[in-house]
Amino acid sequence: MTAQLLANKFIGLDLQKLPQHVAVIMDGNGRWAKQRGLPRIEGHRQGANTLKAILRTCNDCGINTLTAYAFSTENWGRPMTEVSFLMTLFEKLLRKELAEMHQEEVCIRFIGDLDPLPKTLQREIDRAMDVTKNNTGVNFNVAINYGGRLEILKACKAIANRVAQGNLALEAINEATISDYLDTSASPDPDLLIRTSGEMRLSNFLLWQMAYAEIYVTDTFWPDFDSSEFLKAISDFQKRDRRFGKLTTN
Repeated sequence: MTAQLLANKFIGLDLQKLPQHVAVIMDGNGRWAKQRGLPRIEGHRQGANTLKAILRTCNDCGINTLTAYAFSTENWGRPMTEVSFLMTLFEKLLRKELAEMHQEEVCIRFIGDLDPLPKTLQREIDRAMDVTKNNTGVNFNVAINYGGRLEILKACKAIANRVAQGNLALEAINEATISDYLDTSASPDPDLLIRTSGEMRLSNFLLWQMAYAEIYVTDTFWPDFDSSEFLKAISDFQKRDRRFGKLTTN
């Protein structure tokens, strides 16, 4: 996309002050469906289309990383019909969309505990990451069977194991060490967290990484959170005074 086309599409935004990493909690699929007298699975299906549109917007405007909370470690407690549908949906989407995402230079990564996922889905995940690993467009992190506390616990155990084996000195451990052992070690920490449907909580998502993320909450359900809604969130982010606990000096 040329500079002029970008300027026309993203009018009102400062393309030099974009968040480098946006994380999204895609909430409200079920309620969106209920309002329309549809089964919950239709909300998830429409939500997948929304995610595709937001991913393309990130790629077009130059946002480096998008991390989407697709399925949490707690979501296994939902009705098995819904869980099974989601697993099948993830698999079908990877098969259907991979070629297009690869063409658009999207680099796909999956974070979370992938071992409990269906083997057929694991194969599609491995293939998607392998095919797109050298792409230079937006980095797309998909959090599936992901929990922030579990991620930190796994990192602590891995670090403790290195210390026990004599490969890491206790006094050498710092915040960067923890970050290096997290699933998102290849990405910068999120600058902006977007949560749809009006809920005011992190829901065990990127707990370590969110330390200084700006938070944007909207009442819009995720299936209705189109590119224009996303750009509103980016515009709001650009109005924030990000001091990271410090005071600015004049």
